[in-house]
Amino acid sequence: MTHSYFATVAKGLEEIAATELETFGAQDIQTVFTGVHFTGDQELLYRVNLWSRIIFRVLVPIAEIQCQNSDQLSKNIQNIDWRDYLTPEQTLAVHCTGTNYNLNHTHYTALGIKNAIIDQQREQTGQRSSVDINEPDLQINAHIENDRCLLSLDSSGGSLHRRGYHRAMGVAPLKETLAAALLDLAQWTPDLPFLDPCCGSGTLPIEATLKSLDIAPGLYRSKFGFQKWHDFNPELWKKLLNEANQRQKFSLDAPIFGSDADRTVLEEARSNAAFCQIEEYIQFSRKQIADLEAPSDRGVILCNPPYGKRLGNNQELALLYKQLGDVFKQRFKGWTAYILTGNKELGKQVGLRTSRRIAVYNGSLPCTLLKYELY
Repeated sequence: MTHSYFATVAKGLEEIAATELETFGAQDIQTVFTGVHFTGDQELLYRVNLWSRIIFRVLVPIAEIQCQNSDQLSKNIQNIDWRDYLTPEQTLAVHCTGTNYNLNHTHYTALGIKNAIIDQQREQTGQRSSVDINEPDLQINAHIENDRCLLSLDSSGGSLHRRGYHRAMGVAPLKETLAAALLDLAQWTPDLPFLDPCCGSGTLPIEATLKSLDIAPGLYRSKFGFQKWHDFNPELWKKLLNEANQRQKFSLDAPIFGSDADRTVLEEARSNAAFCQIEEYIQFSRKQIADLEAPSDRGVILCNPPYGKRLGNNQELALLYKQLGDVFKQRFKGWTAYILTGNKELGKQVGLRTSRRIAVYNGSLPCTLLKYELY
């Protein structure tokens, strides 16, 4: 049976997510702001949660109701038979986005939806579900737009960017989903050597290794929201897990390097890689930018150096960016380099001509991915 789904993504990554969904077999793909609509069967829903490297959550719409005010919202919530989705023994949580004139506080709107659901349960059974905001059995997403409320179930049960390996984090780590998207934007493929000379806690090299070894990022998660649903198919899920385990490779097509001048964050990077059981595949080393040497005659450099918003000061960072440009130019002929920065002035200090400038958001911060062809 075909269902409609909605994938939430970071701002600016909608098209990359749509391309990824297409590779999974999704149909009727349509991008909107910070999201992608698509259709597919239950197997596709499970597969996207298990394999997506870009998406935050996969929502399953169940109803669209009128909500001009709180009374109408509550009445229409109770017109839905929640026994189809929830038993009083199960916990729930409601997350709300969007507002209208009368429903202008998302927290209170979510509270009203929760109350309407448990009031129905009390009338039907004399019992009610408890609220668990951290690990609910059923996560309900309500999106208000004008006088309509779209109700969806969160099949992911927590953002998919949380792979689980960030037990040890640097001061300003990239989200795993953004790191995976940057690899796509940099057009890196596993047959090319990869280097991150400012690797911090290792997110970019780890994501590159997971991609190169064809490891499903969802294998590191202990649970998904859909596993508590009434229609959960354990045999189908077991089949997909077995398929993912069988696909995993045990050798790289090209080497992956991560270096940093900070001994502490390198230990964090090694710890994160060890959690994924891929530490043997990444060549981590403590190295100053001035000591970098090209490990091969071609490859891709991708790095996220500090850009003054959370780390360092601009004078020191200007020297770092200049040094990156000098070392790239002198020692990495034949490579392609990418620098993600949220500071235009620092980007100018690289001193190399960009062949492309790609707008990217790191959270809410507008950034630019600078591309350099090194001849």
